[in-house]
Amino acid sequence: MEQLIPLCPSADLIDSGDGVPFDVVYCSRAGRGFAIRYHGQVYAYLNQCSHVPMEMDYQPNHFFDSTGHWLMCATHGAIYSPRTGHCRMGPCRGGLIKIDISEVGGVVHWHTAPNLKPREF
Repeated sequence: MEQLIPLCPSADLIDSGDGVPFDVVYCSRAGRGFAIRYHGQVYAYLNQCSHVPMEMDYQPNHFFDSTGHWLMCATHGAIYSPRTGHCRMGPCRGGLIKIDISEVGGVVHWHTAPNLKPREF
């Protein structure tokens, strides 16, 4: 059964600005997700490049390239669409793993799924 997990106040996500990270368990493996805002909409993905399973941010929570229009893997330069997570160019296989997200009443929530759970410490 899907759960909504509160992530952050809506105001924490600024268009093409830093992302907000969160801990997840994806397919029984501990990892991180991140949420970003692009053209007024909020999107979330597993923080794992599709080329090599490494976290993408080159500075903490910084995922956008210098133009603010693409998500970029800092390690190998793969470029992804912020709207879809699909690979636009560079070394990648497919795209980013999307995490369902919603924004209600000034709060951003991420959604669990059968293969995606909150990480418990």
